[in-house]
Amino acid sequence: MMDRPPLPLPPFGKTFGAEASSEPRLLAGRDSRAKEFARVLRISREFVDGFRALHFVGPCVTFFGSARFGEDTPYYVAARALAAEVARTGFNVMTGGGPGLMEAANRGAKDVGGYSIGATIDIAAEEKTNLYLDKVVRFHYFFARKVILVKYSYGFVLLPGGYGTLDELFEALTLMQTGRLHDFPVVLFGEDYWSGLLDWLSGTLRERGAISPADVDRLTITDDVDRVVEVLAGAGERLKLPGIGR
Repeated sequence: MMDRPPLPLPPFGKTFGAEASSEPRLLAGRDSRAKEFARVLRISREFVDGFRALHFVGPCVTFFGSARFGEDTPYYVAARALAAEVARTGFNVMTGGGPGLMEAANRGAKDVGGYSIGATIDIAAEEKTNLYLDKVVRFHYFFARKVILVKYSYGFVLLPGGYGTLDELFEALTLMQTGRLHDFPVVLFGEDYWSGLLDWLSGTLRERGAISPADVDRLTITDDVDRVVEVLAGAGERLKLPGIGR
């Protein structure tokens, strides 16, 4: 079989070079067997590197949130303060390692001497690695990155965000719903930001039978830092996680 012509590079190819086309080409359909095998090896390497990098870290809480809300926004200030309090309980703070609210969470952990982790992705200039990381794990493939963000976490905090944050939220909820992941705490931080989504889930989806009441009950929505700490630390204590407590 002849190799097909390469697909045009996406716009971010100019930033990251030819390798940035790898995931779009993976998802665009069949390629030559040699190229498909090479991609499998690269994907495997990303998983191995991620597993090795985080094998000996302690329990983490992953913060998901937008790269677009910077230091001049109230969301950033609140996220930084929240992450500091979560780090005080003994949890490591993990994010996607980029700017915006990811930076705020990593920075909050560092403010109080906590351990800060970033699982970065090479998608665009706005995803530059932030400066508040003790450990960086780099990814090209979104799905490999999401596995790592979930695998080492015992709770999830959803800060204000867009499509990426929603994708990460529903990935975790789907894994819990289907029994692939323990029912760890999922906190929506910011009642004004998230209440519309929660109304839709508990109204339209639950009332029409698309999800069960238990699927909604997994979510905690709050603006209260103490409530977030209570939920996360309480789960850590129930699970007897070493070094976790209020």
